[in-house]
Amino acid sequence: MNVVTLRGAMDAVNRLMAANRDYLVELDQQNGDGDLGISMVAGFQAAGDYLAAVEEKDLGKVLMKCGGVFNEAAPSSLGTIISFGFMGMARALKGKEEAGAGELASAMEAALANIMEKAKSKPGEKTILDSLAPAIQALKAHAAEGGLSMYRAAAQAAAEGSEATRNMRSVHGRAAYYGDKSIGVLDGGSVVGKLIFQGLEEWAAGNAGLP
Repeated sequence: MNVVTLRGAMDAVNRLMAANRDYLVELDQQNGDGDLGISMVAGFQAAGDYLAAVEEKDLGKVLMKCGGVFNEAAPSSLGTIISFGFMGMARALKGKEEAGAGELASAMEAALANIMEKAKSKPGEKTILDSLAPAIQALKAHAAEGGLSMYRAAAQAAAEGSEATRNMRSVHGRAAYYGDKSIGVLDGGSVVGKLIFQGLEEWAAGNAGLP
């Protein structure tokens, strides 16, 4: 992974977010304010636009800036949470222009840890963490294989983690006001996490030989 391949990966994620904009809005209308799809498309597009023009090669600096532009374009609770993820990765990759599969998996693990610390949340609470955490565990478990195999395993784990949120009770944000009524409803944030890793899988499928 370098800034050029990061740009390609972000483009793949952007396409999926845009294609699922209305679906995310629909999910969010069930127990949120209905702007999830709008804010996520805006956030990922802003990060993609930044990457399209940036000349900086330091992954840490670039990812830190991605977090800032994402949060500015998507000023919502999930926008802030995702920016925490970018910042966690940035610290892990500071000073590096290239990152192998293992380094990338570790950086994503750092992203997860930063989100959990800053958001005071953990997997099992019906949030984006329920798709991110299993996906990142799968990345680490398959890092030695690298390439498409690693991203495919992560995407499958993210999808399964997202689906599992149907049986969870919301404990954070506006959705928590619905209490037990939130059980049976798929969490929109977890779907965003699923789409991120689905996008990475699609990117990897079109780029044989990449870490």
